[in-house]
Amino acid sequence: MIGIVSYGGYIPRYRLNRKIIFKAMGWLNPGSAGYARGEKAVANFDEDSLTMATAACIDCLTDTDRSQVDGLYVASTTMPYKERLNSGIIGTALNLPNTVRSADFSNGLRSGTTALISALETVEAGRAKRMLVCAADSRLGKTGTAQEMLFGDGATAFMVGNQQVIAEFKGAYFLSYDFVDHYRGDLAKYDRSWEERWIRDEGLEKFIPSAINGLLEKYNLKITDFAKVIYPCDYPAAHRKIAKRVGIEDSQLQGTMMEEIGDTGAAHPLVMLAKALEDAKPGEKILVVSFGNGCEALFLETTDRIDKLKKRKRISCYLKRKFELTNYEKYLVFRGLCQADLGLRSEEDIWTRWSFLWRNRKTIFGLVGSRCKKCGTPQYPPQRVCVNPDCGAIDQMEDYTFADKMAKIFNYTGDMLAASFDPPAIHGQVDFDGGGRYWFDFTDCTLDELNVGMPVEMSFRKRYYDDRRDIHGYFWKAVPIKEVD
Repeated sequence: MIGIVSYGGYIPRYRLNRKIIFKAMGWLNPGSAGYARGEKAVANFDEDSLTMATAACIDCLTDTDRSQVDGLYVASTTMPYKERLNSGIIGTALNLPNTVRSADFSNGLRSGTTALISALETVEAGRAKRMLVCAADSRLGKTGTAQEMLFGDGATAFMVGNQQVIAEFKGAYFLSYDFVDHYRGDLAKYDRSWEERWIRDEGLEKFIPSAINGLLEKYNLKITDFAKVIYPCDYPAAHRKIAKRVGIEDSQLQGTMMEEIGDTGAAHPLVMLAKALEDAKPGEKILVVSFGNGCEALFLETTDRIDKLKKRKRISCYLKRKFELTNYEKYLVFRGLCQADLGLRSEEDIWTRWSFLWRNRKTIFGLVGSRCKKCGTPQYPPQRVCVNPDCGAIDQMEDYTFADKMAKIFNYTGDMLAASFDPPAIHGQVDFDGGGRYWFDFTDCTLDELNVGMPVEMSFRKRYYDDRRDIHGYFWKAVPIKEVD
């Protein structure tokens, strides 16, 4: 049996109410008032598609032996690098084996489902036993446009395998057309789109029903056989119209979450799938359709193991764990749409040299330290000499990963002089469960929210961006853990 073994998701903490966007930019495009409903998920200043995908993978890999992962596929239309493998960075951050098959899937909104189907077919062919697939996007629309209103940020991840399957892969159907609705040229920063009526009438309302009907005919099924039908659509009326045309009942239709997080691009149909799996019961058939220059349709059926999958954060948890971003100008600065002066300290040359990064890649990206084999003391960064004064063993160390360890705040401070997109810059020391202490930046929090002894978890984040060389630098930060009902 081939299919999904586990899944995970990630939605950024910040939410921006669309009415705030309209209040700021409605004078330029009064017609955008029709989109000023609900809110959209906004990546923090230290987040991008790569960090969100890493977070979703960590959620997916809960209670999983990472040494057993054979491959990693990453899908996004907003990857930070072109001639550097983004999946290679994520694989290092996850401490996956160096022997994993890694690949980037990009340049299309169907890349998420393409990566998932490719992984399923790889396992089906016997070329691998377990493949990790993640999809994330953080697209930009010009200020004042409908795209600015609609686009949201998020990620999801799936483990694909041939054992302990929770949703069996039954088949797929494909449509491919050079239908231009959205596009972004090689040097373009913003998404561009053609007329919305064109996208709805000639694209969404024709291609999605055609893909659904094609899959039904291919596998001799009826639409009533499916417990959930999933397809992205930015327009609520068109979403309902498609359902009516195909004969989908309201109880079968998976919500698009457009008013909660927005359209997460290549990740969106898979984010919807992850949300559907949270409530799925054994023996349910699920139909997933992606849209973009045609369609891809996947046919899955849940197994008895879906009730046995151990609890993880999941999409629903991130939907609850949110913080309102009330300042539109802060959003512009976070996304690089408005240049802000961060002071002289921001002009320092802080990029990590490639040779140093290569030699210390596990330490920096994987947050791997060392543990003394003689006394068991963990330490970061890795040392040759044990820091335990009662031990002092030399060259008796083994690798020890801190990224998956919980920690507590030992001390912290807010620094108004440090260069920060969200002052004050907050940093301090944390004590790891099981031993080890190190200095980290804190993120996804305010100074008033912190207390000594407060639990934190590690999150892979963007540490800096060097605009002279177009270098994105990454490291781990501490995120306070808040209970969500």
